Amino acid sequence: MYFELVEDTVSAPAPARTDPRATLRGGLPDRYLTPDDIAEIFEVPKETVYQWRKKRIGPPGFRIGKHLRYDPADVRAYVTGRKDIDRDAA
Repeated sequence: MYFELVEDTVSAPAPARTDPRATLRGGLPDRYLTPDDIAEIFEVPKETVYQWRKKRIGPPGFRIGKHLRYDPADVRAYVTGRKDIDRDAA
């Protein structure tokens, strides 16, 4: 799945597929993310995303009924925290 940035102008060419790390909300889409989105963003298998959740070591997610979702702000905070930990360890 790729995230697309759609222009409102009629004369603009069709939007090209963009990388999931494009510039929406600091590189994240402006909507809740799915496990597939997380797997694509971090370039890991979807099973890895589920293992992170089970072990409580990945970005925090939440359930809407039976569906798992991630808040882009929480994902951004997780990445920032990981960068800080890695920076301190170096």
